[in-house]
Amino acid sequence: MKPRRYGPFPYSPIIRRPKFAWPNGAQVAVWIIPNIEFFALDEQIPAAAGGGGKAPDIPGWSVRDYGNRIGVFRMMDVMDRYKARGTVALNSELCAEHPEIIEECLKRDWELMGHNESNTRRLNAVPPEEEGNVIRRTVETIANASGRKVRGWLSSGLNETWNSLDHFADCGLDYVADWANDDQPYVMTLDDGRKLMSVPYTFELNDKPAFEKHNRTADEFADMICRQFDVLWREGETQARVMAIALHPYITGFPHRIGALDKALDYICKHDRVWLTTGGEIAEAGRRALDA
Repeated sequence: MKPRRYGPFPYSPIIRRPKFAWPNGAQVAVWIIPNIEFFALDEQIPAAAGGGGKAPDIPGWSVRDYGNRIGVFRMMDVMDRYKARGTVALNSELCAEHPEIIEECLKRDWELMGHNESNTRRLNAVPPEEEGNVIRRTVETIANASGRKVRGWLSSGLNETWNSLDHFADCGLDYVADWANDDQPYVMTLDDGRKLMSVPYTFELNDKPAFEKHNRTADEFADMICRQFDVLWREGETQARVMAIALHPYITGFPHRIGALDKALDYICKHDRVWLTTGGEIAEAGRRALDA
């Protein structure tokens, strides 16, 4: 899209919107986003990702590798208990490096969305002429490894350029989750008329800033999730909402934090009119509701 003062969508205050509803009368659509990432040992972990030391950054790399060796499977066990499917923000290099993780995701019918090739290289840090190739390779690699169409995208660090949305559309994606500015999905219209759905993501219910920036405890993080759910579930009686829970296996997947996810899901699942779903299903249902 061309540089602009506001996004490729109209400003829409929620108090002036038509009634929005989910299938089967659900008040809240809850999607869980495990960020399953690959950090190359021979590349510097970006400072924005919590790194900054010269490669090999053994302490920074090791904790992230723990997430892929142990933490992700601990998270899967908890989510299995509540029949909660994940929508994986996936670095495509993980398909070749750790195919066992992909196999376990597919066993559970988890959705895989693009999340760059590696978390050490972000879209706004590659040459402009290379950005489209990075996105295309990411989408093609995940599709080939999974045998499924890639429907969505979450950029590493949520970093885009002015050209990213056009590249997403070029690759046939249905939705993007970088624009964390709403509690409902909405349509993004590109300069040439093509459309993408924006599916609500979260900076707030995200274990990385919660633990690394705000120094929350596991109990506090679980409480944050439950309190956020209470408000969205109540508001969803009149305007259906989306609730995103963003997780990282190398953070929530540690033994002393995993209980936060278990506690939160147990609380959420005791309520009725809750739709545990995926980003692609939210995008599809949102498009239908907005077209109605």
